[in-house]
Amino acid sequence: MLCDARRLSEGQVLQSTVCIIGAGPAGLTMAMEFERHGIETIVLESGGFKPDPATMDLYRGENVGIPYQFSDGFRSRFLGGGSNCWGGWCRPLDVEDLQPRSWVPHSGWPIDREELMPFYDRAHSVLSLGPPNFEMDHWVKAIGRSDVRRMPLPTGRVEDSLSQFSRPTRFGKHYRNELKQAKRIKVYLHANVTDIETETTGQTVKRVHVQTVSGRKLTVEARQFVLATGGIENARVLLACNKQHANGLGNANDLVGRFFMEHPRLYLHKVKFRPAWLRNKLYDIKFHYLNRAVSANGTHIAAQMAITPETQKREGLLNARIWFHSIFPGEGTDAAAAIVRMKHRLHSKVDPQHGFWGDLATMAKQPIDSLNFIAARQVPEWITRELQFHAIKEAQFQMICEPTPDPDSRISLSSQKDALGMPRVKVDWRLDDRVKRTFDRSLEIIADELCTAGIADVSFERPLLGNPWPENLEGTWHHMGTTRMHESPRQGVVDPNSRIHGMSNMYVAGSSVFPTAGANFPTFTLVALSLRLADHLVGTLRAPDASASVAGSEFRGALARPVVQESV
Repeated sequence: MLCDARRLSEGQVLQSTVCIIGAGPAGLTMAMEFERHGIETIVLESGGFKPDPATMDLYRGENVGIPYQFSDGFRSRFLGGGSNCWGGWCRPLDVEDLQPRSWVPHSGWPIDREELMPFYDRAHSVLSLGPPNFEMDHWVKAIGRSDVRRMPLPTGRVEDSLSQFSRPTRFGKHYRNELKQAKRIKVYLHANVTDIETETTGQTVKRVHVQTVSGRKLTVEARQFVLATGGIENARVLLACNKQHANGLGNANDLVGRFFMEHPRLYLHKVKFRPAWLRNKLYDIKFHYLNRAVSANGTHIAAQMAITPETQKREGLLNARIWFHSIFPGEGTDAAAAIVRMKHRLHSKVDPQHGFWGDLATMAKQPIDSLNFIAARQVPEWITRELQFHAIKEAQFQMICEPTPDPDSRISLSSQKDALGMPRVKVDWRLDDRVKRTFDRSLEIIADELCTAGIADVSFERPLLGNPWPENLEGTWHHMGTTRMHESPRQGVVDPNSRIHGMSNMYVAGSSVFPTAGANFPTFTLVALSLRLADHLVGTLRAPDASASVAGSEFRGALARPVVQESV
């Protein structure tokens, strides 16, 4: 059932077995699992069915670290959460990403990839992916095109890897009917959590306090609570719940908000392909986003290059993913940016900062740039491939790098307040010299491989190490690490089952629990972790001693009180 919290009575008390805060990929994945297991679930979503300015404003805050945009257009505070602005890339983390690495401080997960694999397999269905197969040769053979072929890189320092694309699945739209028809899920829209109240010991959550932007207040009581509001907001909510706990909830060891991680992205150097490799779309990101040419049997794929784990260890490098990025005529113009956004709209990607008619006007004002940019990609589908690659003069590397886990890269609270009286967020994103060296050395190795194999020649710009970050450094809006998972409460906020250390019934879901970021896109992994957490909670709730409420007799008595629901 979908309900509008603005229509509830002031001060109303809602009860459920589980309360999930946040209706993005993590929260809704778990809610639908609980529905299948017959577990009553309330989901609290800050927004409605689409962006609205008053709700989106709650995401705004201060940036005090590396220049970085983290609110409008990069997070989505309405039903479906981060899936509304997601590109759809999916690949499991590498085996080594979850292992301790002596050259990467604070590395290592308390679980390994083998434990995650069954949940990755289940995530394929949730995200509408193809079969659980990431073998390059299988997909290249299935595609069967001369312009989609694997590069021979023989020296063993570089390997290629493959990602699948989700449609991408916009959870708020894709699962809306399922949520409407659910018998045991109640999703409350326009419901912002302003406080998480515990018993005096601080070990057990009793209820959460909720407020709409219009000012209506209510509370939710449950046996188990899950915080699933995103990598930045999870930390903000826990830190802001400081009425009973001065440092915030789950923050006895000053770890909430620390180890904020984001994948830095740069476009670097000039790549000139040898004639035999001018037409290869497999590793070129300009031809990846749901392009029919790089798909087979309904599944779209993309290939990337990576430094092998053995070379990473020998060279002391972080993990990274590298593509080619063809430079089209009209590249870098407002018209080109408008065209890219138009394509994203076809796949329901939301960008509150730019409207359809505004982008159409931009394209009309720059007709030559628009036509050149479109023709460089689309002409081969209409006429001939030769025209396309004649138009593309050169390429660059596009690279995203794993960040070093850093306790001083963090999310904290600003002195500013939002419309609900909550402290706004303060973001201090930091990257160390390991990241710069990984960019420099990884591309040196790949350039040498490409030249040796007769694929391309590379013209290098100045190195990053020893110089300030360039102005074109950007994030990928993969917010991770702020409630990291660890067996010890002195090194992590949540335990290996995602329960906050020292608490009996408060869990955290999403990429904020990642101890390291790897170099792959986080949505696939956070959905897998959410399925794992759902299984754990189902087992906990069905255990022989689970019949008694965690919150005690007060909650059991409250269950008998009638609750009026109004669907939307």
